[in-house]
Amino acid sequence: MGPSGWFWFTYVPCLCLGLLCLLFVVFWSSYWHGGFAWDGSGLQFNWHPVLMVTGLVVLYGFAAVVFRVPFTWKQRKLPWKLVHGGLMLVALLLSVLGLCAVFDYHRASKIPDVYSLHSWVGLCTVALFASQWLLGLAGFLLPCSPPRLRRSLKPLHVWMGKAILILSLTSCISGITEELFFNLDGITGKSYSSLPVEAKFANALGLLLATFVLVVFGILSNKSWQRPETDGETVPIMLNENST
Repeated sequence: MGPSGWFWFTYVPCLCLGLLCLLFVVFWSSYWHGGFAWDGSGLQFNWHPVLMVTGLVVLYGFAAVVFRVPFTWKQRKLPWKLVHGGLMLVALLLSVLGLCAVFDYHRASKIPDVYSLHSWVGLCTVALFASQWLLGLAGFLLPCSPPRLRRSLKPLHVWMGKAILILSLTSCISGITEELFFNLDGITGKSYSSLPVEAKFANALGLLLATFVLVVFGILSNKSWQRPETDGETVPIMLNENST
């Protein structure tokens, strides 16, 4: 099997893992927590894990490997830059909406904000993500960006992209754990340590997220799957641009 074959052998499971993560988080919020609404109640809070997992991890991961897909290599890079940047923008907007959901719920329920390590990591992650997207726009998408600036920004941009994905995973897993402690020990009376079905399911979601991120990093670390630079193309953008 050639490099292209091995890529698809890895990429298809990556897509399936991402979709499975989405199914798990939606089912968790729907089955054990009653579904969704936008009315300041606990049903509004349920949007928070769904939007954060979708934006910060799954869509971010999908966007990160766009330039690795072999059939894009024979096409002009600019349209795929736009696809990559567009996916990242949607991911960022979903993440911001997820923050709005939880802050609005806390305000309506008079619950203190931003005191846990989970909230600190999550806010830092979204702030870095916003900075990363703006940096990518200014340095790699605007026609007026000089090649010298792109070369200078590339190491920082690549490092930030990797850091954001790691922080995103950390934020989501810590959020899952925090919600289980709050809901099981504080509301339902079932001990988290007794591992009820919800705890097992949510723990499985955390493992799926970790596996998805590891597969994304595996795709990005394989040099044989790098996009060849042709026709004067220089300096990739966003997380996986160090590999294009």
